[in-house]
Amino acid sequence: MSQNQLAFVFPGQGSQKVGMLANAAASYAEVAQTFAQASDVLGYDLWELVQSGPQEALNLTEKTQPLLLTASVALWRVWCANGGVKPSLLAGHSLGEFSALVCSEVISFESAVDLVRQRGAFMQSAVPVGVGAMAAIIGLDDKSIIEICAKLSGDEVVQAVNFNSPGQVVIAGHVAAVDQAMAACKEAGAKRALPLPVSAPFHTSLMQPAGEKLAEVLASIEFSAPQIPIVHNVNAALENDPERIRQLMVEQIYSPVQWTRCIEFMVEQGTLATIECGPGKVLSGLSRRIHKPLDVYALEEPEAITATLSEFAAS
Repeated sequence: MSQNQLAFVFPGQGSQKVGMLANAAASYAEVAQTFAQASDVLGYDLWELVQSGPQEALNLTEKTQPLLLTASVALWRVWCANGGVKPSLLAGHSLGEFSALVCSEVISFESAVDLVRQRGAFMQSAVPVGVGAMAAIIGLDDKSIIEICAKLSGDEVVQAVNFNSPGQVVIAGHVAAVDQAMAACKEAGAKRALPLPVSAPFHTSLMQPAGEKLAEVLASIEFSAPQIPIVHNVNAALENDPERIRQLMVEQIYSPVQWTRCIEFMVEQGTLATIECGPGKVLSGLSRRIHKPLDVYALEEPEAITATLSEFAAS
């Protein structure tokens, strides 16, 4: 398979777990080096947090975002240092888009670590804990979910925010409105409506104050043109202009994640395989659901890294 047929995808929040990357760190020096670099920026030992937990601490958005970014960049560095072929496209799910920016050399790793720490804090402070909620709707078409949310949104907000794969959409908003929408989706034929264990209604219009604060921070960070094209969450399209990318990263915080469209775009560009660069295999599962013929790989464990490198070694 050629590099033109390979895309890298970077996971977002939800893939974090205590002890992640321990085996990779034992095999590859790049993991410890990358975490040490992030710890210097953050002012605390990120590796110690990831290895010892507790899980509740890993789930705090302000901590989750830097640790997932660092994990993804660490595995990317392992890939590059060990002769992995350069992919033709990158995409990241929500927070994962910042990992893509680093790996494409749009922004520096140090800038990104501090940026996503602040992004997490802004997202958490935009809506007080207990006011917002998110839920996954399984087995109902996008159009029905969008219509139900539109009908129920008034003083309280509920919106479709993550189009993860056909038949899997995440909704978010105020707690009562999300509860109503879950019930309405079940009534309309959804197989399941599952509340998600998150602390804020991400990617809704309620995140606009967070977007404004993020825009101020982004203004002080240097953006470069991507070295590898990135398929963006907001519009499932490529963008080469650094200023436009900066704006997309602001919009991304309060806009739906068009993940299904991102993978479909990659397939249209000739992608035959995706490599999930980060902990877990959430995106690999979604890739398969979006386009069954895709070959999917994940890079968390040393055996998987070795096997995938042997298949995609740079010539």
